[in-house]
Amino acid sequence: MRVALLTAGSRGDVAPYTGLGHALERAGHRVTLVTHAPFAPLAEKAGIGFHPLPVDPRAELDSARGRALRRSANDVEQRVRAFALARQGAGQMVDGLLAGAEKADVLLVSSSLQLLGHTLAEGLGLPAMGVYLQPLHSTREFAPSVMSTRSLGPAGNRLAARAVNVAIDAVYSGTARTLRARLGLPPSSTRAARRIRERQRWPVRHGFSPLVVPRPRDWRPELTVDGYWWQHDPPGAGLPPHVQDFLAAGPPPVFVGLGSIPVPDPARLGVTVVRALRAAGLRGVIQRGWSGLEADGDDMLTVGELPHAALFPHAAAVVHHAGAGTTAAALRAGVPAVPLPLQLDTGFWAARLTALGVAPRAVPLRRITAGALTAALRRVTTDPSYRERARALGTRIRAEDGTAPVVTAVNRLAGT
Repeated sequence: MRVALLTAGSRGDVAPYTGLGHALERAGHRVTLVTHAPFAPLAEKAGIGFHPLPVDPRAELDSARGRALRRSANDVEQRVRAFALARQGAGQMVDGLLAGAEKADVLLVSSSLQLLGHTLAEGLGLPAMGVYLQPLHSTREFAPSVMSTRSLGPAGNRLAARAVNVAIDAVYSGTARTLRARLGLPPSSTRAARRIRERQRWPVRHGFSPLVVPRPRDWRPELTVDGYWWQHDPPGAGLPPHVQDFLAAGPPPVFVGLGSIPVPDPARLGVTVVRALRAAGLRGVIQRGWSGLEADGDDMLTVGELPHAALFPHAAAVVHHAGAGTTAAALRAGVPAVPLPLQLDTGFWAARLTALGVAPRAVPLRRITAGALTAALRRVTTDPSYRERARALGTRIRAEDGTAPVVTAVNRLAGT
């Protein structure tokens, strides 16, 4: 069957689907990753097809709107600006999404595109299901992952999740109306569309480990937690010689990376990070990422994109923004972490790391100081219990296969 994987966002919103797509290809399906054009190399390395969407998320962060997002004074302002960027991009992507879906027999839809993906499936008469990287459905057990790091109580958690999903639908509501008209579908509100998905018991597979986020007991059966989907790296993908030389030249360094998180002053943040590492007596591997972090000195190495699976096992700890993908990679490697959450679901994953005992208390990126980061680094690298718990959890996570249940579900959708 021809399977289209629809996703949008940053690299972390795309990379895990390359591993899922590769597994589906091995099972005999023809997979096309439908996402932003700059991520075509990820699909090529995974040996799956690619259909480009026109929006470049990194360029959007460098635009006037993106720079305003970087300067957001608080979480609420940042969410408002992020949703505005997404709303603008949705209208630009609709032609590409439609063209990619028209060539498919089955649609797999990320959480950000759930409304548009379900609309495409309805209009084209295709079977579809959600493939989410974070929990969004309402539950009594925890607050929505993109909103809060602490429980609001059973009723509050469910109410907050409904509010978050209404906000997500609002981002794509205008584009969905246009798409429905193009597909010859009758007008429908986003609230009605969500009710239809629930009434149809639309299946959603979740690509994270139940060891990290146990499946909520009050979810309906069609909402499953299957295990992580990993970025697919070609066999033998390793580290460049200069990185191997740095690793061999001293004790295990600390990796520091913020992925696609935008920061207003990367130079200042880089100075803070280096000061903290040196105060803790640690070497560092600093990843530029989309923030453009840099570090100088014999005890620091600045790198570009590297396979986390090859680098993280050599690290003393991983300092990261607590995005879903980097969080998963550090857990898989069995390495303790220092989370620096900033926006959307990063607070949720940071809280999970702390609860699992593989990270000390988070250091919020908006309020980071060299002193606070130094204290966290010393704690995570000198208290052996963090590494022991991380190593034990990593062993169990590596034994999971999150792609197998999705392959089975796709076979069922396709009638094979």
